[in-house]
Amino acid sequence: MKFHKEGTISILLASITTLILFALAKFVFSETLWLKNILMLVGLFVLVMILQFFRKPNRELTPTEGLVYAPADGKVVVIEQTFENEFLNKECIQVSIFMSPLNVHINWYPINGFIKFFKYHPGKFLVAWHPKASTDNERTTVVLENKKGSQIMLRQIAGALARRIVCYAKNNTEVNQGQEMGFIKFGSRVDIFLPLDSNIKVKLNEKVTGNRTVIAELI
Repeated sequence: MKFHKEGTISILLASITTLILFALAKFVFSETLWLKNILMLVGLFVLVMILQFFRKPNRELTPTEGLVYAPADGKVVVIEQTFENEFLNKECIQVSIFMSPLNVHINWYPINGFIKFFKYHPGKFLVAWHPKASTDNERTTVVLENKKGSQIMLRQIAGALARRIVCYAKNNTEVNQGQEMGFIKFGSRVDIFLPLDSNIKVKLNEKVTGNRTVIAELI
């Protein structure tokens, strides 16, 4: 199993913590069986959780013009028409994907395109499914434009546990569908704003897989 580069420090700290707990269990509390077992179980739990969180599956795909792939693993929690007023300034279809701590937390570009706009916004840490999370939480905004001139917006949104958003986007650069866009640590959400005439391919509460599930088709 491969692990994401953003987890290097966290995996190192988790490994050290596990070693310390095992050492305490063996050399300090060896005669207190119940405490020894608890320390070892806690150590293993911490290490396994950190390793699974930063896992990096092989999700390569063949770019397909017109299709919008899921930018993240998780559950679809919003499909609605809304007015986007940060950059697009028009009515759009918003599709939101909630990522639990058990999901892969890599984010991928859902289409081939040119980055027209990128901005980081400091903010609050409301729970990711809160209605105001999209506008009040710490977040990044990325706008992509494809060869036909269609634009979509992506927002990485921090949640109550997620306190660090990593985004590799740079203004005025070309990106490929399926390329890594960034990473959000420990529970979060990704919003996608699509043109009104998009053919939405997912349903509310559907579980989606990044770089595998088709979210929509651009007309």
